[in-house]
Amino acid sequence: MIIEEILKKQKFASVVPFNFQTDTLLHLDLTEANTDLHTIDLTNTQVFSDYVFQKINEAGAVCAVGGYLENRFIYRRSQHFQQSFEPRSIHLGVDIWAKAGTPVFAPLAGNVHSFANNDTFGDYGPTIIVAHRLQDCTFYTLYGHLSLESLEGLEEGQAIEQGQQIATFGDFPINGNWPPHLHFQVITDMQGRKGDYAGVCEPSQQDIYAKLCINANIVLGIEL
Repeated sequence: MIIEEILKKQKFASVVPFNFQTDTLLHLDLTEANTDLHTIDLTNTQVFSDYVFQKINEAGAVCAVGGYLENRFIYRRSQHFQQSFEPRSIHLGVDIWAKAGTPVFAPLAGNVHSFANNDTFGDYGPTIIVAHRLQDCTFYTLYGHLSLESLEGLEEGQAIEQGQQIATFGDFPINGNWPPHLHFQVITDMQGRKGDYAGVCEPSQQDIYAKLCINANIVLGIEL
């Protein structure tokens, strides 16, 4: 894919205030294979959050990361992902789990494409989408589970500079009722959507969405 090759050669600003090359990271497994997830009440966000941050602390990590194309068990916690005969469970972005209030920065210059508060239980909560252009290719970065304050003063088309702080991690219940984290996603075609784009797809649609939502680890600088 052309845009993926372009991104692999690009230098990005850090999206969060962590160094993914030198800091200790926890790669958090949220699949059915993680037996811990069968023993806690995932519908209770405080319990779920306590579990995530306990694991981060036990690992001596600055944050937990992971999830691109992971087939996740945790989406069974919300009807938001169970609305068709085939439940959605394939994660299309990369999650960075860290405390509420953690700042979020733009990896590249761009313009605000759209924003919204997707406030259903299990959804993104406050969400910002930024459009970028490199070598005649347009692509988009999506930032989900933000604080409500992150949406204040935004306008569609607003210029964003590389490295500019654009948001902060939200806390539950404002952030879609999740343990505090950033959902970061790279999208090649918004398909006419604004303020929202699927962050999880059905297993049968994985190949289609993997082309529309390329590996965000490339932009984050997390080792693949």
